[in-house]
Amino acid sequence: MKNLSIFNKLLYVINYIFAILLLFGYLIPLVKPSIFLNFSILSLLLPVLIFVNFVFIVYWLLQLKRNFLLSIFVLGIGFFISSPLYKFTAKNRESINKISIMNYNVRLFNAYNWFKEKDIPSLMKTFFEQENPDILCVQEYHPKGKDIINYPFEYIKTNSTSKKFGQAIFSKYKIVNQGALDFKNTQNNAIFVDIVKDRDTIRIYNLHIESLRLNPSKENFGEKSTEKLLTRLNKGFIKQQKQVEQILAHQKRCKFPILVAGDFNNTAYSWTYKTLKGNFIDSYLEAGSGFGKTFEIKNFPMRIDYIFADKIFTINKHKNYKIKYSDHYPIMATISLD
Repeated sequence: MKNLSIFNKLLYVINYIFAILLLFGYLIPLVKPSIFLNFSILSLLLPVLIFVNFVFIVYWLLQLKRNFLLSIFVLGIGFFISSPLYKFTAKNRESINKISIMNYNVRLFNAYNWFKEKDIPSLMKTFFEQENPDILCVQEYHPKGKDIINYPFEYIKTNSTSKKFGQAIFSKYKIVNQGALDFKNTQNNAIFVDIVKDRDTIRIYNLHIESLRLNPSKENFGEKSTEKLLTRLNKGFIKQQKQVEQILAHQKRCKFPILVAGDFNNTAYSWTYKTLKGNFIDSYLEAGSGFGKTFEIKNFPMRIDYIFADKIFTINKHKNYKIKYSDHYPIMATISLD
């Protein structure tokens, strides 16, 4: 600090603050939202904190200052205990006995013309036909999807009050059981099916965890004050916690291998993600590459949609798509049963 200019001293103090925040952020997945309100909000900011600390490293290196060691140290801790913000290598393994599963929040197939592109339903139909996943899990499903998605087996669960949207699982394999968890006081839900592939019965969960209702296009994310925004976020985190606990209780009663897909409405640095992941394999961590972007906030890539698999499975491939037909981006994993 002695050899730094006044500007660099101030910058190093800021660097120190961001490094400490990042350290605290690593603890978020260990703490239930109901225990420390406001703390969970850091889970949304952690990707930004990682990026900022990386920028500080570059800055101090260009200044030929050893101050870069602070952020190097903090990011190094995260390398061993936290989910990576970016993956450089992907896996591409071939297998005969495999199953492909796609997850996509389709935002009602643009039923209310949020996007200027007029042919989105047609584009989605072409996309699904080209990629042709064995299992397709859809959130924010709209009845007009009947003209877009055609599979021999399906389970569609629309909202019990509006009947205008919901979730759906489409399958090439016979569905022998199906159901919904029916979360209370929300339009979100979790649904499941049991499919039979050859001699194997597999449980598929399609999760749509409580939305935090962040609107990136509006000032202050759609709230008049920061205080109201924090209150809304905290309510959302508490609802997420209750839904996650309900899902875990349901999964414990399942006797079959499990595949999980869904929109978790939270990052990979959250209690929601860590708790739902449990002992499952995250397809992106196992076989993906890049940022794994499934959503954007102010042009910053976020990963809030996931595919998990029981450890009995092997993840062969993971793909993130860049098509902009919804506010989310689809993902697909190829998983082998051998």
